[in-house]
Amino acid sequence: MAYYNDIAGRNDLVERMLGAGARFLNNVAERHAMRRIYNTTKAELRALSGRELADLGIHPSEISSIAWEAAYGVDAS
Repeated sequence: MAYYNDIAGRNDLVERMLGAGARFLNNVAERHAMRRIYNTTKAELRALSGRELADLGIHPSEISSIAWEAAYGVDAS
């Protein structure tokens, strides 16, 4: 006597929940990576002296917007 069980297929609901969980975790990781770029860029620019910033053509008030654009790719204004 032979038996056959099909256990390879998953329930649609389970697949959707796992997919949603994976997308959520990918989104969190991506946002974390962008935030790290923002914080690193901001810290590096703040470490420069006023003279070095002037040589680069950057006013100290522009540091946050430059870091935002570097991390997120859009103008902060």
